[in-house]
Amino acid sequence: MSGLSATVVLRDPESCPVARATSATGEPVETVSRSSLSSPEAPAVEEFSIESGDESEPLESADVGVELSTVSANEHGEVYRFTRDLDGVCACEVVETEGTPVSSIRAEEGALYLTVRASDVEALSEIVGALRERFDGVELQQLLRTGEEESADLAFVDRNRLTDRQREVLETAHEMGYFEYPKRANAGDVAAAIGISRSTFSEHLGAAQTKLLDSLLEA
Repeated sequence: MSGLSATVVLRDPESCPVARATSATGEPVETVSRSSLSSPEAPAVEEFSIESGDESEPLESADVGVELSTVSANEHGEVYRFTRDLDGVCACEVVETEGTPVSSIRAEEGALYLTVRASDVEALSEIVGALRERFDGVELQQLLRTGEEESADLAFVDRNRLTDRQREVLETAHEMGYFEYPKRANAGDVAAAIGISRSTFSEHLGAAQTKLLDSLLEA
């Protein structure tokens, strides 16, 4: 039996204290711990560690938008703790409402990186879709298919190969169901939604698919 492991990036999760901490300090967060709730009324408790440079200042609560407490501090860095209510504005909470735990959490330069596992593409699409309903700048960065054997087929796609228009064509076609079977939208429908001709749509779609396939095959 095989499954999927994916890294989902939220480029600007303004409500996430961990991501905001990386913006304030310029240092990445590689370790995040979250409590298991004993009841729905209990607040969630989170801790994160962050390295401190020779001239860096300790994080303040105003930097991250929540009340911080310092759990430990030494020459290597600090571990901070905060509590939050279950209010639906936490990306990890959104993932968990889809019935999937977050395998790992890290943050860098204001962006949040979540690793999640799903049984199939449909389940993964539901997770990504739920995040996109709440947050802007949600991207699927890395996808790993795993099986029972100790092997994996890693597919890393560099989105920077695509032009802005090619990315728009792909995203719109996907959202409208162009790639589904049976199709929920045809080429004319997607072209009209974007405001381009059908021939232009086909041209951009073909170029985008070629770039993505080249990236996959090179990997």
